[in-house]
Amino acid sequence: MEDNQHLTSEQLMDTTEHSLEHTLRPQRLEQYLGQEKIKQELSIYIKAAKNREEALDHVLLYGPPGLGKTTMAMVIANEMEADIRTTSGPAIEKPGDLVALLNDLEPGGILFIDEIHRMPRIAEEMLYSAMEDFFVDIIIGQGDTAHPVHFPLPPFTLIGATTRAGTLSAPLRDRFGILAHMEYYKKEELERIVLRSASVLQTQIRQEGAYEIAKRSRGTPRIANRLLKRVRDYAEVKGEGLVDQEIASSALDLLRVDHEGLDSVDHKLLNTMIMLYNGGPVGLNTLSANIGEEMDTIEDMVEPFLLKEGFIQRTSRGRIATQKAYEHLKLTHLTDN
Repeated sequence: MEDNQHLTSEQLMDTTEHSLEHTLRPQRLEQYLGQEKIKQELSIYIKAAKNREEALDHVLLYGPPGLGKTTMAMVIANEMEADIRTTSGPAIEKPGDLVALLNDLEPGGILFIDEIHRMPRIAEEMLYSAMEDFFVDIIIGQGDTAHPVHFPLPPFTLIGATTRAGTLSAPLRDRFGILAHMEYYKKEELERIVLRSASVLQTQIRQEGAYEIAKRSRGTPRIANRLLKRVRDYAEVKGEGLVDQEIASSALDLLRVDHEGLDSVDHKLLNTMIMLYNGGPVGLNTLSANIGEEMDTIEDMVEPFLLKEGFIQRTSRGRIATQKAYEHLKLTHLTDN
């Protein structure tokens, strides 16, 4: 309490928000909602590893952003009762950065690398022997004094997370013993997540309000929790603090998130394809220039959901807007006129 007296109001808000985010994350497999197939498999692998008193085999979590890959890594660490060190691919700039992380691990410890596809190739190659035989060879000194040093490591588990599993090199991908494809969530699963998060946030919510948020959340828990917070704000200002279907719908309309979960960027992309390019095919470079979004953003954040829901198709010649996109935007094919 005395420590908090020295914090500014902004620092207190940041601390509170971080604490809430941590609380919203499940800590155990039984608390983790959705991804049932992955949970069932992991529970077996974890129990077997603990029975043998061994480190869990290396795990690759892959799938679109916001589906809980980081949370799953933390859950695995809790289930294994193991310490976890976290980093990201871009943060590992040179082999020495990786060696320092590996050196900090205790036997059975876990190293979590988010965005592992963005790790430099020279550091990635060092992982091969670390993952397979638990050692790294490093060069000490420079010039004539340079010499290799064999550096043994304790048995550990690498958990990698990526939105682009296809860009990982085959040697790295093949060293993961457990591959877990994180899939989009069903509306009913997201509804349960929203209800749980509302309880943590001490927000009054009705089931139909939770479902309204869930069905507009693009099958993604991160988006569901973000929308819940904004709907909560709307309910406190425009209503009496209760999130029902009407309040949720009004708030999400204000946020320009439609009933299919499409936001302003989705609408801009689809309208560009249809109005400027007659529905396509149109290249990613062209779309990026037209809507003012980076190609990586479109490819990683926007396209996966639109492809899954059938609003666009990808062909060798470019992206094509489907009939469903025309109907959703209440537009007709130019060739129909």
